[in-house]
This record gives sequence, structure tokens and C-alpha cells, in this order.
Amino acid sequence: MSIPEKPPPQPGYLPTPEERNWALLAHLAGLVASALGGLAFLGPLIVWLIKKDQSPFVADQAKEALNFQIAVTIALLVSFVIALLTCIGAILLPIVGIGSLVFAIIAAMEANKGVYYRYPYTIRLIN
Repeated sequence: MSIPEKPPPQPGYLPTPEERNWALLAHLAGLVASALGGLAFLGPLIVWLIKKDQSPFVADQAKEALNFQIAVTIALLVSFVIALLTCIGAILLPIVGIGSLVFAIIAAMEANKGVYYRYPYTIRLIN
């Protein structure tokens, strides 16, 4: 877990409505992917791979969503292992899931406003 970084400076740059929609999609794609198959990081990864060279805003937000979904996947795996060993893990699993849902929705709303959002409690593996 790390302290959220300051967003990258973009003086005078305002994302277009299309860029904001792609950024919103990057954040919500993790939720959709996890509901469909459990690989939440695939949604933001696909958005990042498609748009990384076209828009700095979408690339930044897709990387942020990707890092968060990787951190959530790790947290869920650890919680599952703990759940197999103790009953505490059974409490951790829904907490991680609900937290992921809440933070992804907040991030999507902020990205739709054109804000460079930073998730709390994440590991920044992709820079």
C-alpha cells in the first residue's frame, strides 16, 4: 500500500469527452471483467493497450485502474488463503470486494469529470 501520488501535471490540458469516456470505461472494465470471469485486471489492460499512444489522460487512468485491479487481485488471493486457514479470511473477502467496488465507482466518476484520479491503498507496478 502506498500513499497516493500527485497526478501528473498537465497545464492547460482538458480531456475531451471521448477521452473521459474511455477513462471511465477503464475504471469500470475491472468490475465487469471480475463479474464475468474473475480476472479484473484484463479490462483496464485492454483499454490501456488500445489507447496508450492516443491519449495521455486515458493512458494514465487505465494504468491507474490496472495497478488497482492487480492490487485487488493480490488482496483477494491472500484473503482466500487466510480464509482456508482461519475464519478471519471469510470476513476479509467481502471487505476487499466491497472496497474494490466503491473505489472503482469513485474513480470512474472522477475520470468522467476529467480528473486525474489516484486510488488509495494500491501498488503501482505499472508506471
